[in-house]
Amino acid sequence: MAAFIAKQMLGDQMSAVKDMGGGEGPTPEEKEKMEQLEKERLDALREAEERRVEKHRKMEEEREGMRQGIRDKYGIKKREEKEAELKKKQEEKMGLGPGAGADSGLNRKKKTPEEIAAEQAEANQDDFTKLKNSIETQVNDIKGQIEEKCSIQ
Repeated sequence: MAAFIAKQMLGDQMSAVKDMGGGEGPTPEEKEKMEQLEKERLDALREAEERRVEKHRKMEEEREGMRQGIRDKYGIKKREEKEAELKKKQEEKMGLGPGAGADSGLNRKKKTPEEIAAEQAEANQDDFTKLKNSIETQVNDIKGQIEEKCSIQ
């Protein structure tokens, strides 16, 4: 125990004496050598990471092959397929058509005030006004097509 304490006390003082000696930084050759070593170290780390990722990708492919074999053997469906079927059954049970579940409930897109006003205006119109508006839009479309084709030069 006493040796440990003595080593700790003297070790700190010895490192301080070593630092006082040179005061010079590494030479340009040493800097270049250190940069080269650092570059090699980073390249080695990158290559090791690539090998690791490739190894895990291959292992996952093998595992997925085994899982698929078990699914085929026992007639089990994948989890994504099960979730899609359950969602479809729930929509049918609730009386919604296919794909209607996305627009109902909390996940639907919020309507802007302009969209709400347009829906209210459309609801307030009678059948004659709706027919008149649809005919006007069709006439304007045809008029635009004719103007495009029959331009005077």
